[in-house]
Amino acid sequence: MTDSSESTRAPDVHINLNIRGMKPSATVAINERSNALLAQGRNIYKLGLGQSPFPVPEPVVEELKANAYQKDYLPVKGLGALREAVADYHRRGEGCAATGDDVLIGPGSKELMFILQLVYYGDLVIPAPAWVSYAPQAKIIGRNVNFLPTDAAHDWMLTAEQLDAHCNEDPGRPRIVILNYPSNPTGRSYTSEQLQAIAAVAKKHKLVILSDEIYGELHHEGSHLSISRYYPKGTIISSGLSKWCGAGGWRLGTFTFPRELRWLLDAMASVASETYTSTSAPIQYAAVRAFRGGPEIERYLWRARKVLKALGNWMAARLNAAAIRTLAPQGGFYLFPDFSPFAELLAERGIKTSRQVCERLLDETGVAILPGSEFGRPASELTARLAYVDFDGARAMAILESRGEDFQVNEEFLVTHCPNVVAATEAICRWVQS
Repeated sequence: MTDSSESTRAPDVHINLNIRGMKPSATVAINERSNALLAQGRNIYKLGLGQSPFPVPEPVVEELKANAYQKDYLPVKGLGALREAVADYHRRGEGCAATGDDVLIGPGSKELMFILQLVYYGDLVIPAPAWVSYAPQAKIIGRNVNFLPTDAAHDWMLTAEQLDAHCNEDPGRPRIVILNYPSNPTGRSYTSEQLQAIAAVAKKHKLVILSDEIYGELHHEGSHLSISRYYPKGTIISSGLSKWCGAGGWRLGTFTFPRELRWLLDAMASVASETYTSTSAPIQYAAVRAFRGGPEIERYLWRARKVLKALGNWMAARLNAAAIRTLAPQGGFYLFPDFSPFAELLAERGIKTSRQVCERLLDETGVAILPGSEFGRPASELTARLAYVDFDGARAMAILESRGEDFQVNEEFLVTHCPNVVAATEAICRWVQS
């Protein structure tokens, strides 16, 4: 008798060679695994998926309610009012000369990144560590991927010298260089001087820069700078609602192009017309309110930054005190701890890779984090990404608002209002010290 599961399984020969053997996105997989363990009654600390802990700002929610009736297909490139609002948002923030005609709206920036690589024939250059989906997208399409390894001594950031040396190996080759800052997975960001130096190299080699600034509004000091200021003719700014607006599940992303790359925008729109057609209408109308900003949105961002800065700095200090090398974050909600000071002790327990670190940590403490190897680092490097998001962001914001302008988020506040993240941090420290 033939097993039914065997009879319905597609033969590997029918699977695209670029996709054969691919696994689900690591961030999605760790979230689903964490939820499955919670359903089994395990005590799990969810520090794997980078999902904003904060609610969508109330004015944006109200706008979605008011536009729930919107049912028509919208233009492929996006709702005109939204494209104008996004352009104005970047003019205010980055000082770029964008208009609505320079903006493309998509169902998440992730989808737009995929289409960009599909349309633009060139290598993908990625500083590592990097977000987990950049390289797999390139693999699906069949593009060459070049990881440029960084290190903690340089804040895990790409240097201009490194990029120039790479481009000089094959001058004139078309390339897309991805910059993501504040960084997922490290929480670090570039200085103005660093961006200017990288921009000079990009201009020299005629590179396309995809500047993934999805965490820009969560820069802990509210002082994010876009490389588009220094390389306006070759930079595409990627943003969206998922991180700074707490609306990951709404799936709305934006690309803002320089006029010199309008041909690329138009080509992507052609592909969009044959794939997703247009982005959800009610969400586009609501997004207009988000990108227009205003006092309520600024107040929301102020509270989010204040909580994330205090929590990230507290965690980094606690991990460093336990000899787990960790750079303090400058934005977003990630840390990239390095367990290598415990390499010999871990090896005695049969733990020799970052994946094994994370597997044992989850099994023995319930703390779910992701191995550095998922972010383009060597398997033997004992790094990991930690997303400090397992807390009730709505409650933390409400309490912070009630304390007044001068209140400083302290350890007592974190223990009370971010208990899972605090407990997870302590569990990690106990685990390595045991």
